[in-house]
Amino acid sequence: MTIFEKIHIQGFRRLYDVDLKLKPLNVVIGANGCGKTSLLDVFSLLAASASGRLKETMSDLSGIDANLTNLLAAKGEKARFMAVDLTMGVLGHNPIEYRIALTPVGVGYEISDEMLTQQRDKKPQPFKHIQAHHSDVRYFEQQNTKKGLVRPNWEYIQTESALSQVPKMFQEPEDFRKRLASSTHYHVLDVSPRAPIRLPQQMRDARLPGHDGEDLVSCLYSLRETDLDRFESIEATLRAGFPGFERLNFPPVAAGTLAMTWKDKTSKNPFYMHQLSEGTLRFLWLVTLLQSPGLTAVTMIDEPEVSLHPELLSLLADLLREASQRTQLIVATHADRLIRFLKPSEVVTINVNDEGAAEATRADELDLEKWLEDYTLDEVWRMGRMGARS
Repeated sequence: MTIFEKIHIQGFRRLYDVDLKLKPLNVVIGANGCGKTSLLDVFSLLAASASGRLKETMSDLSGIDANLTNLLAAKGEKARFMAVDLTMGVLGHNPIEYRIALTPVGVGYEISDEMLTQQRDKKPQPFKHIQAHHSDVRYFEQQNTKKGLVRPNWEYIQTESALSQVPKMFQEPEDFRKRLASSTHYHVLDVSPRAPIRLPQQMRDARLPGHDGEDLVSCLYSLRETDLDRFESIEATLRAGFPGFERLNFPPVAAGTLAMTWKDKTSKNPFYMHQLSEGTLRFLWLVTLLQSPGLTAVTMIDEPEVSLHPELLSLLADLLREASQRTQLIVATHADRLIRFLKPSEVVTINVNDEGAAEATRADELDLEKWLEDYTLDEVWRMGRMGARS
């Protein structure tokens, strides 16, 4: 599986100057306010920059000024720019490296620097697929490396990235763009009384359960009809977490609309979604998401442990590990018990230094071997040997 291999973040909230190696599974731990969610937001911004939604997403985050670092690390004043460097491995070739830097201008921003490069064998300098500096934008074809395609003929949008507007004929940049643009951020699932996951749903083609479970019924019903093995695997996981669980059913409500019920051995009648507990709904959604055939290149999940019984966290760890073979996972969590079931190579610790800036370290780069001979990983964390605590 092609994955993003490392990321370097500058000037974004607490992430003043963070270097992080990335692996298929990245479970991020740390105290409240240390920068875990900021890391997910950076990937959301990158996905937006690749899909032509950078201005919209920056506005949703309250604008560039609200996200620039103003820590002591920035020498007592706001950072003058934010920048992200991202490296993606390419099977059989050298990695592709992407950089985008944003600078505040009035109440908005400009893309002050953007490059997409790849080192070519026996060439002293990397090949530039894209080079953009302020308003000077160039795309380069491999067959024409000297001149490049200067300022495209179409209407170029200054507030969106050059990557999002790359000509489709430029295959390698387009492949990189599509992979990055597909990255998906899942926040804590809404399970309020009128939340979409609790209601009957209009049937449609759905390969994922949706951010708020709005396509959960469609996704599971489609799997039952077209991929029975995967559907039965989901039901088997539910039985492992809830020993009384028997099966899911999909009674029709109206033309083109289905409900979903949960049949339990301990009850004569099935439970409808509005009758299930918050933890049960969240686990059902997580199981479906992590076993869905439509997982995107990068899947970000914020606090998947919310409302889950501690005994379900071992199953969640297994689900995350299996899903990381099909999507690159970045997960933010506070759950000690979840960490118990993970390997150090799957965990990222975030600590805040004396100047208020975040520092990210993979747990397998810490000296933990001796401690793990006598303690589990979550115990080592609670003892303070990994940092990432308040």
